[in-house]
Amino acid sequence: MSILKTTKAILVLADGTSYTGYSFGAKGTTFGEVVFNTGMTGYQEVLTDPSYSGQIVTFTYPELGNTGVNPEDEESYKPHVKGAIARNLCKRPSNWRSTESLQDYLTRHKVVGIYGIDTRDLTRRLRSSGAMNGAISTDMLEPEELLMELQKVPSMAGLNLVKDITTKEVYEWNEATDKEWEFSPRANLGEGENLTVVAVDFGVKRNILRRLASYGCKVIVVPANTPPEDILKYNPDGIFLSNGPGDPAAVAEGIATAKALLEAQKPTFGICMGHQILGLSLGAETFKLKFGHRGLNQPAGLSQKVEITSQNHGFAVTEESLGVDVEITHLNLNDRTVAGLKHKTLPFFSVQYHPEASPGPHDADYLFEQFVKLMRDHRK
Repeated sequence: MSILKTTKAILVLADGTSYTGYSFGAKGTTFGEVVFNTGMTGYQEVLTDPSYSGQIVTFTYPELGNTGVNPEDEESYKPHVKGAIARNLCKRPSNWRSTESLQDYLTRHKVVGIYGIDTRDLTRRLRSSGAMNGAISTDMLEPEELLMELQKVPSMAGLNLVKDITTKEVYEWNEATDKEWEFSPRANLGEGENLTVVAVDFGVKRNILRRLASYGCKVIVVPANTPPEDILKYNPDGIFLSNGPGDPAAVAEGIATAKALLEAQKPTFGICMGHQILGLSLGAETFKLKFGHRGLNQPAGLSQKVEITSQNHGFAVTEESLGVDVEITHLNLNDRTVAGLKHKTLPFFSVQYHPEASPGPHDADYLFEQFVKLMRDHRK
């Protein structure tokens, strides 16, 4: 596509900063919290991750679209981002797995994007000033007019987005990681054990469910508002608390459910928002990070061991609020925020990052094995 045939678009931030570029994906106007992701690959997984609901994602890697998209790499049934921001856009993908261009994919799903802006400058601004609301538009090209509309959009802090993203129906998940992509020789250790896991869906990614299935778990996915007594009727060997979007402290129903489930003392594993929900249900507090952790190379660890991890969150558990019965197992080694915790006497643990890491490093895949071991020991 010639640059002469492109449609102009603008990006306006809540602080009044504006950027002029070109439209890709759908035309129109969109509003959301502007964040950045530092991953060098995996843009399709980012776009379809439910945890990005309500957000406009800036990709710091300079080009988007070169590998196209395909159905196998979707983390859910559609993109959940409010918008996408790129430096360069490849409109003619070249990859044997590609079934559609990124441009056509986003147009089909009505996702508004902008490219051709200085994403380095934008990322530096978000790092120094913090993540903030923003708007992309191909209709309102006057920054002042768009800023006036943007000022009506609520802040991410205090927003419960889970109610809009969770599954509406209970379903069973049996699909394991495809053999061509299986990276752990120990993933089949749970085969034949018929361990039942109930996954509370705050915005779960498909590859988390695949990893649980790969470790021999029968996974029953339930809506976030499912009463705890209904969850326990499945007589699960373990409870999984999934990732999800928005402010975890605003998910009052999910916190209450988790707290009630903990009384049953079933092995419980939380990832990302599930980690925050577990922390809140144990009496801790959460806070909003300045610009969050979003990328594939975040170091986490404790006691002489470092894992390179995939992360995507804008909130964290406050270390000082953790009770004496809770132990910190991992820290984010960039800013020393809590990245993992476990109860000292009961079978509850969680991590702030994504051990399924699709795409990304697989250093933390052992956590699924750890969950299986907890369930097996508890069953005995």
